[in-house]
Amino acid sequence: MIKVVIAEDDFRVAQLHEKFLSEITGFQVVGKALNGKETLEIIADEQPDLLLLDVYMPDKLGTELLHDIRELSPTIDIIMITAANDKAMIEIAIKYGVIDYIIKPVSLDRFKKTIYDYQEKQQMIDSTDTFDQDMVDQLIGSKKSTTPPSENMPKGIDPLTLDKVRSMLAETEDGLTAEQASDQMGASKTTARRYLEYLISIEEGKAEMRYGKVGRPERKYYLNG
Repeated sequence: MIKVVIAEDDFRVAQLHEKFLSEITGFQVVGKALNGKETLEIIADEQPDLLLLDVYMPDKLGTELLHDIRELSPTIDIIMITAANDKAMIEIAIKYGVIDYIIKPVSLDRFKKTIYDYQEKQQMIDSTDTFDQDMVDQLIGSKKSTTPPSENMPKGIDPLTLDKVRSMLAETEDGLTAEQASDQMGASKTTARRYLEYLISIEEGKAEMRYGKVGRPERKYYLNG
């Protein structure tokens, strides 16, 4: 469960963000702060994984809090959600390692895309102890994915997750069943099968029926070539 703190001086907006998060499995809001002082206190008490931070707080700018936040919790991930759109604010956010910057008004689609992308990266980090260069490039965004742009892909297929499934298949000679893939992905069997079948549809993957020890056939997936 990913622990989240929402720092937003408008309680109605904070409630809206909490509602958005409640629609995504795996996130728990552990605190809501209406000003900078409360933000630092909640972070110190709860040690959350993720902070949704506004810039325009009544006592201190969110960008001015970034140094203190990093002192309290060096590894916390920060997503800024704010009406502040000037260059100086965005430069400060980038220098303090803010992972995304959403300019208000926020659409539900944009909010969910950010949260899903964050969740996918966390699942990738949690799923392995070592990383190859492609995985690191995906995590830090230093290289474009080899996957076609998401707007050219069917609904329910995320480029980052698809690259992870490719890597999983590349690392096994015996192929993977949908159940094995789901365990490695940290996703449902249905989700895993959707990605595996998509690779077949774009002619990057193949499937074969194999018979186990008890004689029950199982569908195993492989990369082509």
